[in-house]
Amino acid sequence: MASLTIRKLDDAVKTYLRLRSAGNGRSVEEEVRVILGDLIQGHAEFPAPSPAAASPPAEAPARPAARALVHGLAHGLATGQAGVTLIIGGGIAAFKSLELIRRLKERHIDVRCVLTKAAQQFVTPLSASALAHERVYTDLFDPESEFDAGHIRLARDCDLIVVAPATADLMAKMAHGHADDLASAILLATNRPILLAPAMNPLMWNNAATRRNVLQLRRDGVIMIGPNAGEMAEANEAGVGRMAEAVEIAAAAVDILRPPQPRPLLGKRVLITAGPTHEPIDPVRYIANRSSGKQGFAIAAAARAAGADVTLVSGPVELRDPAGVTVIRVESARDMLHRVEAALPADIAIFAAAVADWRVANEGEQKLKKTSSGMPPLQLVENPDILATISKLTDKRPPLVIGFAAETEHLIENAKAKIARKGCDWIVANDVSPATGVMGGDRNTVHLLQREAEEINVDSIQVESWPVMTKEQVATELVARIAKSLGKNS
Repeated sequence: MASLTIRKLDDAVKTYLRLRSAGNGRSVEEEVRVILGDLIQGHAEFPAPSPAAASPPAEAPARPAARALVHGLAHGLATGQAGVTLIIGGGIAAFKSLELIRRLKERHIDVRCVLTKAAQQFVTPLSASALAHERVYTDLFDPESEFDAGHIRLARDCDLIVVAPATADLMAKMAHGHADDLASAILLATNRPILLAPAMNPLMWNNAATRRNVLQLRRDGVIMIGPNAGEMAEANEAGVGRMAEAVEIAAAAVDILRPPQPRPLLGKRVLITAGPTHEPIDPVRYIANRSSGKQGFAIAAAARAAGADVTLVSGPVELRDPAGVTVIRVESARDMLHRVEAALPADIAIFAAAVADWRVANEGEQKLKKTSSGMPPLQLVENPDILATISKLTDKRPPLVIGFAAETEHLIENAKAKIARKGCDWIVANDVSPATGVMGGDRNTVHLLQREAEEINVDSIQVESWPVMTKEQVATELVARIAKSLGKNS
């Protein structure tokens, strides 16, 4: 159910709603829902209050104002979007919560914000309101929202409560049942799931009192994400205590909010490669490419969400390991091939890594120096072809082998030739020209090529072009196609 927010009502309308709801034995919120329902079903006139409810003052015509109110709320009721009450605690990490609002809105989640008194020292209600497109709440005794117990509405007229940052003080209040401000009153009055993103100095996080409070909150069913390790706001301070990043918190919120998803790959083993490889020239330099690994990591997360047992062999990237995925870190193409072979057998193998085609024949034991005669000669030799090696196995070949083709010209022609040359079943082809921003970016435009016949023939390869998507969307769609193909074959 979408959240309903009542604001800017004159006293006559407030009085009318109070009296009508009291006469019908309902809360003001429920009474508004009844009024909305009547209007949506086609009642031309504003519903009259029950005989037990008194009429609004004659000199204040409440009906037109109330009708405008409920018509305005009808759209919100009909959207059916999930709703989050976001409590922003008082800490330097509060600035990340503004990014969190944006991330939640991107995922079609309605957000209503509550700022503690301390939080307002770091972010303003105006900033949060502008991003959430909602009024921001700060005061437990606000006459504009508490005329119908606003803190109860904020506690229950949502699907999830997120506290970010969750300070040591706020967590202590929760653990001991305090309710002396709006945030703690909401947390005590709610019957919705609570997601905390702790953020504090490492010594505060490791303090015995905080550890006791964390243990109690977890026993109470509170869900936590983080804190992460890293640099603190204070000079020369580092450790565990940084608030999780906004995208991590938003992803955790989505996992809690969405209904249980089908797991079509349950019981399947999926092997994925991602990222670049680094081929050393000497102890300092190496040959590499611009692959970020984002697409391969997204596929690993999507396959895991579909129920698969996932092993991800990754070159050097700066990405967090997907939850529930076995991640093996490698450097060179030879390392990657060795780890891939060791991870077999698998039901599905997806080779999204951008493996360097060549390496230096004789790696220098010391840093190569400039000389008067110019650049030292570098003899290159070809790296092992991981996709072709696994595709052409006679033993332990996965039933479905998928490669990636990153091209800058003649995309489809080169991808078709790659299927024929490598012997894989599918190719995901994408244009990685600098103008596309695909390398290192968050979006991708791909073409899925599938060979229909057992015998590889360029003319029998089916090509399907997908629209521009985020890399997460590409991953989800690819996993769905894999599940469909496996179901059809079985």
